Amino acid sequence: MTRTASARPRILLVRLSAIGDIVFASPLIRALRRAYPQAHLAWLVQPENCPLLDAHPELDEVIVWPVGEWRELWHRRQWVELLGCVRGFRAGLARRRFDLAIDLQGLLKSGLLTWLSGAPERLGLGSREGSGLLMSRVVARGGDADLIGSEYRFLAERLGLPVQPFSMEVGLTEADEAFARELAVCRRVAEGYAVLCPFTTRPQKHWFADRWRDLARRLQVELGLPSLILGGPGDRGAAAALSLATPEVDGMLNLVGETTLREAAALIKHARLLIGVDTGLSHMGIAFGRPSLLLFGSTCPYRETTRGNARVLYHALPCSPCRRRPTCSGDFTCMKAIGVAEVVEAARALLTSVPAIP
Repeated sequence: MTRTASARPRILLVRLSAIGDIVFASPLIRALRRAYPQAHLAWLVQPENCPLLDAHPELDEVIVWPVGEWRELWHRRQWVELLGCVRGFRAGLARRRFDLAIDLQGLLKSGLLTWLSGAPERLGLGSREGSGLLMSRVVARGGDADLIGSEYRFLAERLGLPVQPFSMEVGLTEADEAFARELAVCRRVAEGYAVLCPFTTRPQKHWFADRWRDLARRLQVELGLPSLILGGPGDRGAAAALSLATPEVDGMLNLVGETTLREAAALIKHARLLIGVDTGLSHMGIAFGRPSLLLFGSTCPYRETTRGNARVLYHALPCSPCRRRPTCSGDFTCMKAIGVAEVVEAARALLTSVPAIP
């Protein structure tokens, strides 16, 4: 870094989506703050993910990219209006006079926005889709693939930032905390509950509905933990099938689509246990130091959680991880290998052997 050597550098982080990656990248905020205590730190993000950042205690500013407005103008072919919006957004970024902009996403869209910032130093992490041409420097993705958030830790090390500790963080407001406490009392789960995060965007990352129902029943009966099911509005149909198709299963409270993103995060923070697939909400359990079990199959973003009370259940097959190109014709054998009994026993071990982080 050159101009950022000044006492009060202005630094922009660009990671537009998704929930999990924003959580993985969040330790960079504190690392930059420790390296540059007087810096102005800003983050550019899409509207739906803004709640992950706008209560973060170390961020000075969250800038929202109005992608929905731009997309609507594009579809309507209102080119003049779209150009005016882009120019206005660019002018707003230019007025902030950023010294350094870091593209953490490495895609063309994030690279273009990083370039629009006008920062003289533009750093791209693993830039692709041609976005490297818009950067003044590109850092290849690296680090230990088994370690949670390793690519962002690797970047911090390359930039000479402090990485001890390098912990994920999601900021909450007192209103979010109050919501979680009040819901627990109203729904009679104040003595403790498990959070289940079954939903994600790719079917090959899902576990099976009958196993979630069996798991919820056993958590209630064997561990005394009723289950809160969390997810976004788009998951309501799947959640209804999961929780309402078998009303004889006690202890399943369907909150999918009924909370804001930060309210869901607050419920996770106060849970006694989290069990989920590879989805953004699941990684928050580790960020908040809650006992967490992550069920991975077609993806395995990490095996080392850095937390003694967090564990990954993953049975690698010759085809693992297939990521976006499963070869099992919808059988999802890797996820099928994770049995309910295994999950319950792993949960029991976490709850009895390792104290949760307060």
